[in-house]
Amino acid sequence: MSSRTKARQLALQMLYQKDLNPDTTLTKMRESIAERIESPEHIEFAYDLCVNVIEHRGQLDEKIMEVAENWALHRMAPTDRNALRIGAYELLFTDTPPRVVIDEAIEMAKLFGSKNSSQFVNGILDRLIPDQPSA
Repeated sequence: MSSRTKARQLALQMLYQKDLNPDTTLTKMRESIAERIESPEHIEFAYDLCVNVIEHRGQLDEKIMEVAENWALHRMAPTDRNALRIGAYELLFTDTPPRVVIDEAIEMAKLFGSKNSSQFVNGILDRLIPDQPSA
């Protein structure tokens, strides 16, 4: 498993914790990440994902809801919801290649979600891939 994959997984776990315990602070999230990852670069990557997903949560949730036919965010499993938020953030706000983002989100859904989570996450994130500029 790559270090960035582990960092994404920890970000998902921290966001899940924040969903269940809204009083969880960013400081506590950073400390928890640092306890599990050695590389300062990957600690920053995981922490930045958490901070940015929290900061852009309203916008991310809106985009997810635009493409999630017949699904309300509150009905989604917390792990699926946070895998989608991380994937949506990376698709919409970073230069990470869409296939990498979606593959990583699918793997997180397989690891932390239910039997159908990976297909669910894949279907929604595929619809969020930004249009490529014409050449």
